[in-house]
Amino acid sequence: MSGSDRDSRPKRPPVEAAGDDPWAKWRQSETPAAPPERVAKATVAPEKRPKPKSVPGERAAKPAPARDMKPRAKPAAAAVAPAEAPVVERVKPEGTLGVRKSAVASERPINRRPVRGGAVAKRSTMADKTAQPAAQPARPTNPKSGRESGRESGAENPWAKAVVAKPVQAPGPAAKPAGPAPEGVRLSKVMSERGLCSRREADLWIERGWVFVDGEQISELGSRIDPTAEITVSKEAVKDQAKAVTILLHKPVGYVSGQPEPGCVPAVTLITADTQVAQSGDPEFKPWMLRGLAPAGRLDVDSTGLLVLTSDGRVAKRLIGEDSDAEKEYLVRVEGEMIKGGLDLLRHGLELDGKPLKPAWIKQLNEDQLHFILKEGKKRQIRRMCELVGLKVIGLKRVRIGRIRLGDLPMGQWRFLRSDEAF
Repeated sequence: MSGSDRDSRPKRPPVEAAGDDPWAKWRQSETPAAPPERVAKATVAPEKRPKPKSVPGERAAKPAPARDMKPRAKPAAAAVAPAEAPVVERVKPEGTLGVRKSAVASERPINRRPVRGGAVAKRSTMADKTAQPAAQPARPTNPKSGRESGRESGAENPWAKAVVAKPVQAPGPAAKPAGPAPEGVRLSKVMSERGLCSRREADLWIERGWVFVDGEQISELGSRIDPTAEITVSKEAVKDQAKAVTILLHKPVGYVSGQPEPGCVPAVTLITADTQVAQSGDPEFKPWMLRGLAPAGRLDVDSTGLLVLTSDGRVAKRLIGEDSDAEKEYLVRVEGEMIKGGLDLLRHGLELDGKPLKPAWIKQLNEDQLHFILKEGKKRQIRRMCELVGLKVIGLKRVRIGRIRLGDLPMGQWRFLRSDEAF
């Protein structure tokens, strides 16, 4: 074939732009159409190009636009072969390019099946499960999968457990301990009643093995004995008890007797060597004596007078024990006008906190001063009693506890309780 023949062939229309042709990636330059006679002889069926397979989990890559889709010029052939192979026309694939649904991850959570209408089934709470009866009808199964329809079954959800509502039983009477009641009385209680020591001291001595009952050593707390048994203590217990001290303090106004209150100072801070009133036969004051020292009876911050501080359990039991009958004597200065019959009410006709007060001895010394003798000591008792009869307390001083008087002890100073004194 000559070069003139090639130039006489009709030229192909220009190729469409790559942006308008999605098959530009696979398009190749076509071979010039064969003469009619050669096309008739070629009977080879058109070859179908398989579609590219997509990888699961990845989106199909979009075909990149070709940079230059113009057919390249072919070099002129020196000679044409006498017999040419049949030319196969490439067929343009039909259909649209897409991604398999199975290759795209589902956005729905695992084991969550949509109910009718597209809503997600609501998980039942523990209250709903307990409200359900123990026996429930079997759920219908799916004929295709053989699994229960609706919510996932126990085989699909290993954490699902059957919740059975347990009947609530009404609390019955407390069961009584089996066996006979323990015999005897607690050893610490007997020692306290006999005045040997306080219960706290008794427990401490028993734990240390300092207590003997009928000559037998007792070292177990809570031991019970015959109330008439003989009780003795060791020399160590006597020495320990001798270390206990009792102090008599003339408390000023502004000091609290017990736990410190905001803006106040505890009265125990007044117990120093400089504020001691020494007496013949008194021991020498040592700082360790303050250990375990506690007030045996309150005296409020606005009151003054005799305050007893002790580390001896016997003294504390005598003054503030449940069966204590030690008298407390006060001088009270008041203002206001007492209601009619108010003095009789103060003596034996009042109650505080819903409980009647013990009978009291009360005398009116003058228009603004009363003399009180009580056998109990509730919080701010005298001030509250006076308010009930129309009086207001403006000054209160305690001058005696039991058989111990304040005397001429200066305010803010203290002394030891002598060995010949007792409450």
